Amino acid sequence: MEFFQQINYDLGNLIGLTLFDPQHFISLVMRFVVNLISVTLIARCFYFPRSHRRDYMFIFILMSMSIFLLVSLMEGDGMNIGAAMGLFAIFGIMRFRTEAVPIREMTYLFMLIALSVVNALGRAEYHPKADYWDGFGIVTIVFVNLVFLGMAWLFESSKLVSNSCSKYIKYDNVSLIAPDKRAELIADLEKRTGLKIDRIEIGLVDFLKDACLIRIFYDEPADRGNSIEEMTKMPRL
Repeated sequence: MEFFQQINYDLGNLIGLTLFDPQHFISLVMRFVVNLISVTLIARCFYFPRSHRRDYMFIFILMSMSIFLLVSLMEGDGMNIGAAMGLFAIFGIMRFRTEAVPIREMTYLFMLIALSVVNALGRAEYHPKADYWDGFGIVTIVFVNLVFLGMAWLFESSKLVSNSCSKYIKYDNVSLIAPDKRAELIADLEKRTGLKIDRIEIGLVDFLKDACLIRIFYDEPADRGNSIEEMTKMPRL
């Protein structure tokens, strides 16, 4: 131990870096493992089964771990809440400008970033003058991770949130949009789409082109988590 202390002291005076700090290293590794397990479970077990978007799943995991390491290795009081919120602002502005990210994916992204920031800042410091530790304990960090996991499980698997899917349709027969013909309209939409429609909402109506915009609501497990189900126009190919 004295050997490492001497090397750390000499390197610190020489280049401003130490060789090895076992206390900080073990703390970092433990929090890294906890964060990796929690993030992977949320992305793989809760997000992926509904969306089947492997690209987003890997983005969530890699970005969360990157944020964790970034925050963990930036020591000092100047970091903490201010810099963490700054990271949220940066990602909020960027919004993956090359692609319109669906709201569900954005929610998972911000949740996993928040989890990573919490795990990164979950350190304890010893105050020798007062002889006490100030900060987070392992039980607190584990509890916070379980809370995030519980929220993801609760709202993805329970009946608290409706599993109804929705889709926008440009409809070409405005003669059926009258309230007294709603049954005929739903029957025609079900025939064309092959879906069992629960309800509909009628939006913009263009009588010149005999067209209107309709939003249909239906329950189809295969479409749950569909990232393009609410697009209103065809993308450029």
